[in-house]
Amino acid sequence: MDIAVGIIVAVIVLFLISAIKVVREYERGVIFRLGRLVGAKGPGLFLVIPIVDKMVKVDLRTITLDVPPQEVITRDNVPVNVNAVVYFRVMDPQAAVVEVLDYIEATRQISMTTLRSVLGRVELDDILAERDKVNRELQQIIDEHTDPWGIKVSTVEVKDVKIPTEMQRAIARQAEAERERRSKVINAEGEFQAAEKLRAAAAIMLEAPGALQLRYLQTLSEISTENATTIVFPVPIELLDALHGRSQG
Repeated sequence: MDIAVGIIVAVIVLFLISAIKVVREYERGVIFRLGRLVGAKGPGLFLVIPIVDKMVKVDLRTITLDVPPQEVITRDNVPVNVNAVVYFRVMDPQAAVVEVLDYIEATRQISMTTLRSVLGRVELDDILAERDKVNRELQQIIDEHTDPWGIKVSTVEVKDVKIPTEMQRAIARQAEAERERRSKVINAEGEFQAAEKLRAAAAIMLEAPGALQLRYLQTLSEISTENATTIVFPVPIELLDALHGRSQG
C-alpha cells in the first residue's frame, strides 16, 4: 500500500513539474496542442498539459547577427569584400515559429543575398561616401523580406569594405590629384581677388594724382630702410611735373 501511494505521489509530482512552465519577461512560450497551434503565453507562470502540449520558447530581445564577408562586383566593375551586421528582434513569436524553420538562419541568408544584390547596383564611391544611404536601403529590403516571419530588422550596418591593393593606390592618387586641384583653385581665387583690389586701388589713384605720388614716396621710404647699396627707383612724369610746378611757384 505504501509503495502504491509513493508511486502515485511521484506521478503527481512529475505531472506538476511537466505541467508548470515559467517564461521570463523577455520570452514567450508558443504552445502546440496535439500539433495544433494554441497561441503564445507569457511572461510568468502557467500550466500546460503534459504529453498533449508542447511549448517552444522564443527570445524577444534584439539579436545581433554577423553577416559573413561577401564577394561583390560593384556597378563600376570593382571587386570588393564586404561584411555587415544586422540588428533584429522577434515581434510575432507565433509567426517566427510557424512560418520559418529557423528564423535566425533565414535572416542571415536573406541578409547575405541582399547585401550582394544591393552593393552590386552601386558604385564604389557611393559605398565609401554614402554608407548611410546604403545601410538604409539594406534595412528596408531585409525588413520587407522578414516581415512575414514576424521579424523586425531595426538596423543594418556595413562594417568593412576591402578593396584590392591596386585600387587603393588608384584611390590615393585620385585623392592627391583632387587636393592639388583644390589648392590651385584656391590660389587662383586669391590672385583674382588681389587683382580686383589692385584694380580698385588703381582707379582711385587715377582719380587723385596726388595719391599716386604719395604712394611712390611711401615705397621709396620703405626701400630706403633696407640694407641696399644701390636703389633704382622709377620716377613718374607726373611727379616731376608736380615738383617743377611747385619750384616755379
